[in-house]
Amino acid sequence: MDKSEVLKFPDPRLRRIAEKVSEVTPEIRARAEHMFEIMKDDKGIGLAAPQIGWNVRLFVMNVTGEAEDNLALINPVIANKDGRCTMEEGCLSLPGIYAKVVRPEKIVIEGTTLDGEEVAVEAEGLNARCILHEYDHLDGILFIDKVAPAKKRTLKKKLKKLEEIYKEQKRSVAAK
Repeated sequence: MDKSEVLKFPDPRLRRIAEKVSEVTPEIRARAEHMFEIMKDDKGIGLAAPQIGWNVRLFVMNVTGEAEDNLALINPVIANKDGRCTMEEGCLSLPGIYAKVVRPEKIVIEGTTLDGEEVAVEAEGLNARCILHEYDHLDGILFIDKVAPAKKRTLKKKLKKLEEIYKEQKRSVAAK
């Protein structure tokens, strides 16, 4: 795996609902650890397994860049949401596209760590936003789905360009 394997819009695999992980295995841990490398190489703060074509309910994130702040959650479930906050978001699967999205300000998310431990994580601000953004990927939802209609119209040209790049890449692979 390398960073070029981050799927780009409109790859249909980004729209699939990810499947639950039945057991935390050494392979799951190794692949999740590699996701941190991909995320860091691409200068992201979060990466969901479906973004690399791995259709499981797992994401990694780190908003500070400090190794001790790495968070990987398996089979996460949002337990609580509170408040509202609007911030600009981007996505490794939608390069060059940024838009303001309204999300809860504070959340509690429950899930399993790479060590198999059940945890509840309280988060607010950018941490909460990143968790919710990655969580959405597990349900096939992209941040552009949450953008106000007027703003989405202004993004149409950039989205069309990503679609053209995707189609060209598909043609080039098919020609080999």
